[in-house]
Amino acid sequence: MLKKRDIHDSHALYELMVHPEVFPYVRHKAESIEEYLFLTKQIIEAEERSELISRTILDEWGSPIGTISLFDLQENAGFLGTWLGKPYHGQGYNQTAKDAFFNELFYELGIETIFLRIRKRNVRSIKAAEKLPYAINANETRTALLEQINNGEDIFSLYEITKDLYTLYTMRTPSIAEEQHLKEA
Repeated sequence: MLKKRDIHDSHALYELMVHPEVFPYVRHKAESIEEYLFLTKQIIEAEERSELISRTILDEWGSPIGTISLFDLQENAGFLGTWLGKPYHGQGYNQTAKDAFFNELFYELGIETIFLRIRKRNVRSIKAAEKLPYAINANETRTALLEQINNGEDIFSLYEITKDLYTLYTMRTPSIAEEQHLKEA
């Protein structure tokens, strides 16, 4: 489902990224395949320097369909950025990718807090964040951070996912494998 970023996936990802319903919400935009190759190389190098964590999202056949990343790492926290190609919207890939990524971040890489900075006009992403039972709206609890990311404007809403809330959720929620086993019993 996820793998470390690889320059060889750039052509497929670029074609998905430039879709007009995807492009506005991608953090690292590229106007050409050459620029996207350069940005991907920079992302790989930044991960080697522990500045971010980035993965390519794969479909069930191993084809690249989007990316998921944790940017601006500071004090075991960072900002989530994710996008999927338009043909893969609404098929459950986003949630599956988040589950795999959050497990890696919280239980393998020592991350304690994931922030979601979502443009208020991005209704699709706000609805998705509000569906997450382990995400809390942090507009009032993290006012200094909210002011910092908005730079005096009211562009973004801020959500927070802590390792503790995510762990509590996973302990209370049976896995897909457990649910399948219960159905078969």
